[in-house]
Amino acid sequence: MPRHAWHSFRSIFGFFFFAGRKARKTKVFFVIGFLPVLMALVIKLNQIFFGGRTIDSMGVFSNIIMAFYLQFLILILALFYGSSVCLEEIEGKTLTYLTTRPISKSAIVLGKYAAYVVFIVAMVAAGVVFSFLILNFEDLLDFSVWAVLAKDLGVLALGLICYTAFFAFLGTFFKRSILFGLIFAFGWENVVQYFPGATQRFTIVHYLKSLLPGGTVTTGGRFAFLLFRLEPSSPLAAMVTLLIVTAVFLGLACLLFSQKEYLFEE
Repeated sequence: MPRHAWHSFRSIFGFFFFAGRKARKTKVFFVIGFLPVLMALVIKLNQIFFGGRTIDSMGVFSNIIMAFYLQFLILILALFYGSSVCLEEIEGKTLTYLTTRPISKSAIVLGKYAAYVVFIVAMVAAGVVFSFLILNFEDLLDFSVWAVLAKDLGVLALGLICYTAFFAFLGTFFKRSILFGLIFAFGWENVVQYFPGATQRFTIVHYLKSLLPGGTVTTGGRFAFLLFRLEPSSPLAAMVTLLIVTAVFLGLACLLFSQKEYLFEE
């Protein structure tokens, strides 16, 4: 990357990373992201103080906590932050200000995308780690549970990286990208993933589930709920597909944002 382009990217990244922490929607998503932590705390306290039956802590973490993050929260975060990469500059009429500076439109897209991805990955990781620690504090000396946590965090991070790139592209292409994004996220992704055969491979979540620990097993195990009807791709194919999808849609977002003329409404 040329020195000037790197400087532009770093400036955009730094500004929007710290600005994102103060946004109103960040506070809302932070609270939503910690709901599973509260759920984990209630489950554990019930078991300790009220004589609740022994629970499969990793089973709860995998099938409830991970389901919330994988099939709901990362979609919502990626949608609202990804689509706003380009859309908030248009709706806020700040695009003109940004483009009068010696910064390319591609640097704006890449810098904001990277800032938002780092930010939301950290937000999700905090909730996941706290939930994990609460549910599994008796087994924290067992290295195998930490390996599962690391893999789960990696899958969620890849999901945020890929989904955010896709929704950033939607934000450059459609005026009402939030509506189209909601249809894609909670229509297509949450329905087609359960279709038998090759159809489910046309969803991003299929490849994320294929990377989960135990993702090559379609029945039983800790991820039985998440992997229902999954016909997994190989981990290598899943990883490569997610990276290609990310690169393609992020590249298209940069191209469209650089070439398209946006008209501001009064």
